[in-house]
Amino acid sequence: MGTMLYSRGVFINRCFDELSLSSPDLIRQIHREYVKAGAEILETNTFGANAPRLAAFGLSEKLRDINRAAVRLAREAAQGAAFVAGAVGPLGVRIQPLGRVSLSEARAAFREQIEALAGAGVDLLIFETFSNLEELREAVMAARDVAGEELAQVTIDDSGNLPAGGADAETFTRLMDAWPVEAIGVNCSVGPKATLETIERMIPLTSKAVSAMPNAGLPQRVEGRNIYLCSPEYMAQYARRLLWAGAKIVGGCCGTTPDHIRLIRSETRSLQPEQKKLTVTVEEPEAKAKALTPKAMAEKSQLGAKLAAGKFVAFVEILPPRGVDAAAEIAGARLCAAHGIDCINVPDGPRASARMSAQAACQLIQREAGIETINHFCCRDRNILGIQSELIGAHSVGVRNLLCITGDPPRMGTYPEATAVFDVDAIGLVNIVHNLNHGLDMGGHPMGSQTALLIGVGANPGALNLDEEIRRFESKVEAGAEYAITQPVFDLRLLEAFLRRVEKFRIPVMCGIWPLTSFRNAEFMVNELRVPVPEEYMARLRRADSAEKAREEGVGIAREMAARVRNMVEGVQLSAPFGRYQMALDVADALGER
Repeated sequence: MGTMLYSRGVFINRCFDELSLSSPDLIRQIHREYVKAGAEILETNTFGANAPRLAAFGLSEKLRDINRAAVRLAREAAQGAAFVAGAVGPLGVRIQPLGRVSLSEARAAFREQIEALAGAGVDLLIFETFSNLEELREAVMAARDVAGEELAQVTIDDSGNLPAGGADAETFTRLMDAWPVEAIGVNCSVGPKATLETIERMIPLTSKAVSAMPNAGLPQRVEGRNIYLCSPEYMAQYARRLLWAGAKIVGGCCGTTPDHIRLIRSETRSLQPEQKKLTVTVEEPEAKAKALTPKAMAEKSQLGAKLAAGKFVAFVEILPPRGVDAAAEIAGARLCAAHGIDCINVPDGPRASARMSAQAACQLIQREAGIETINHFCCRDRNILGIQSELIGAHSVGVRNLLCITGDPPRMGTYPEATAVFDVDAIGLVNIVHNLNHGLDMGGHPMGSQTALLIGVGANPGALNLDEEIRRFESKVEAGAEYAITQPVFDLRLLEAFLRRVEKFRIPVMCGIWPLTSFRNAEFMVNELRVPVPEEYMARLRRADSAEKAREEGVGIAREMAARVRNMVEGVQLSAPFGRYQMALDVADALGER
């Protein structure tokens, strides 16, 4: 709020909180911009609306009016699309023993503001930007028996410690975990990097939900104005990492504009779609009677028959063309078929790019190259009506193998302003396919016929939050997944650990194998895709003194991995970097007789 007001010419010597009375249209409009960007919680314009801070402007007698007006404006802007949180900041005075204000006086001051916010009907309270734990505790205790849900946040320095007193993350997390609040977290002060590092230290030490609302970097003085230089794209990348780390509430503090929230929202929707999990629930007796027995795996496709028979399979990934000419892709598929590859895996808009539809590419490859395909099907671009229609269509045109994925957010691609749908995630998508295979639409109503789609899902043995990855994988299997394809694996220990964890709900697993093309390609895997690559392999690629030798080394590493996983999994997924299909086939040769 302060950033937006400042950008619109409101000088910092004004009382921003009072603007809820004198400039209500301005405050309401700013709230609306954040709602339009996708914010799910609006904080009231009341960070400094407590008696000591208002007294500095001669406005302490308007405390109740200011807080009530702020809640009303946020509620009018939200229009039911977002929760309204009463924002409560520090008192702006020194608390004993460093100042003259006693703890009881501090608690009374907080209670006065909290009663006004609660009386105006906020959904929750957010205590934010506290550097003094004693002061924050008084604020929290002042809310007891007055307000409902509470989120308590501290501000930190670059090392993750409190500026006042220097308490480290481990210390303040354990203390806050014992307080009567629903969530704890970090906001303001530093940029996303230090916030992520601190959140990673907090997560193992608390049973409460954890929030992260960093500044958009540290302010820089540009032409007399404080400018926050972290781009929306940069903040959104860290929002994804914060969610992976286990944060349940993400957002931003100073410098966070609606553009930042728009991209952060896109990231959260890709990881935690809004749609509730779809399940096969058929209540009407007539509908139950019409639910059909699904086809056995072996009857769904050639791939299904091979997996049911225990045959080791090999896939090669071929990207759809960017235009209408698929001649190169079809030629690559023919080459793969001639070398005994079982399926061509066709991504659906990989890394949020605009290409020929995966289903159309699958049809062309099956018809022209005579090899079965796997249709990547992602949730990013389709609502649940379009999903059901396309799935029925895929069955009808003979594209029977699916890989159900959530999909990359548009921010990652060449059209970052494109709208992401994400009505469901991969788990919800598997539920929809499972319904269709029973002859039921997504609402559980009989269709009179059924699909016979083989359901595949993704898995990531190298996930930063492996517990969450295992939980989601189990949910995918429970929803009806029949096989899985992993992200590229370079560290065999990660694959072994993953397979041990999923043993109780094991389905056929195809290990992703990627022939690295250079040391730079390996760095991209590690730093951008977060795929661990052992230092041994990095060193081998670093020593390659030409592009050709680097590719040969990459193929050699991939062949070693393929041979080592041969007896651990039910198949491999071979990537063909930059359309070099022969590299994938050279790796396949290491598998021997299949």
